[in-house]
Amino acid sequence: MTIGTPLTASATRALLLGSGELGKEVAIELQRLGIEVIACDRYADAPAMQVAHRSHVVDMLDGDALRAVIEREHPHLVIPEIEAIATEELTAIEESGVRVVPRAYATRMTMDREGIRRLAAEQLGLLTSPYRFVESADDLVAVAPELGFPVVVKPVMSSSGRGQTIVRRHQDLVSAWAHAQAAGRGSHKGRGDTRGGARHANTVIAEGFVEFDYEITLLTVRHAGGTTFLDPIGHLQVDGDYRESWQPQPMSVGLLEEAHEMARAVTDALGGWGVFGVELFVAGDRVLFSEVSPRPHDTGLVTLVSQDLSEFALHVRAILGLPIPHVARLGPSASCAIVAEGVGVPVFHRADEALAEPGSDVRLFGKPRVEGHRRVAVALARGKTLADARAIARTVADTIQVELVP
Repeated sequence: MTIGTPLTASATRALLLGSGELGKEVAIELQRLGIEVIACDRYADAPAMQVAHRSHVVDMLDGDALRAVIEREHPHLVIPEIEAIATEELTAIEESGVRVVPRAYATRMTMDREGIRRLAAEQLGLLTSPYRFVESADDLVAVAPELGFPVVVKPVMSSSGRGQTIVRRHQDLVSAWAHAQAAGRGSHKGRGDTRGGARHANTVIAEGFVEFDYEITLLTVRHAGGTTFLDPIGHLQVDGDYRESWQPQPMSVGLLEEAHEMARAVTDALGGWGVFGVELFVAGDRVLFSEVSPRPHDTGLVTLVSQDLSEFALHVRAILGLPIPHVARLGPSASCAIVAEGVGVPVFHRADEALAEPGSDVRLFGKPRVEGHRRVAVALARGKTLADARAIARTVADTIQVELVP
């Protein structure tokens, strides 16, 4: 492995497609290893742009715009950090000789829920919740009784719980359909106009509700030396959006081995090197596959405090072909998202009081503006027990006050 010097002819250049808080941590880790970082997102001054060598504002669902940035920057690595990307163009870029992380195929298959669910359940035979893909409100009304109530209705392409509804009554199905349509990330015009394999632009997934005991993210690192599984991460979601995570989630040896087998099967099928966030449900003595992201996961923010190498450091090592001989556990750890609601520029107060908590830390993401509901920071903590760590993280999150100024 040879790494050049940034901003010189020998530079090793990495282009980030998506520059939010997760991309920011990836950019920092790339910088630490002397990689020249170019950050792209649909809006200016995104978090990763603030630590990159340079940046571009681009609609990544527009294949022509995506191709133009690639041709201008000539990156050695293209690192997708979000779902909404023109995957057909990304495949063409990969075929031209540019390396896409982990692979264009993995990005395409996981971009929408139809591609990855069919891969997991129908090709790999993994246990999942019952599901149907529907293309109209009438179809949703027709299949819901087969799945049984409650029914979870989601767009085939979205993130952070956007567009998701748990429907408990038949009369709420049509409004759930409309919510999924409004919140799903559709495709735009231009080369690469694709939904990653979805049959129809309006497709949504309807799932039978799983009465699970808990859900985990199993961060799975594919690298030159093989596959490394990190300790399972437990997490709490509100309306499908991450609010808290902790590591390690207690599990029996048998269930953990089953989770490892399931994660290995799906990540081997996707291929490539890097971190995969495999989401699983645990219900009694069963492990069910839910989703997978071919990139660092938001619940994995806890690894910033729980391990000597965070998921972001591991992602960068893996994609550069560097060894990962060992990941040291630092003790029971937790994270708690800090969410702002309203309109304006975030200003943070009382960070000094929050960080007076022993074992605490915080990341302020630097998001330039809030319009509605947005995660703007995360509290981190380590403790003697998981309960202790979670309590500290919540205290830090509650102490920090977010003001939105015009």
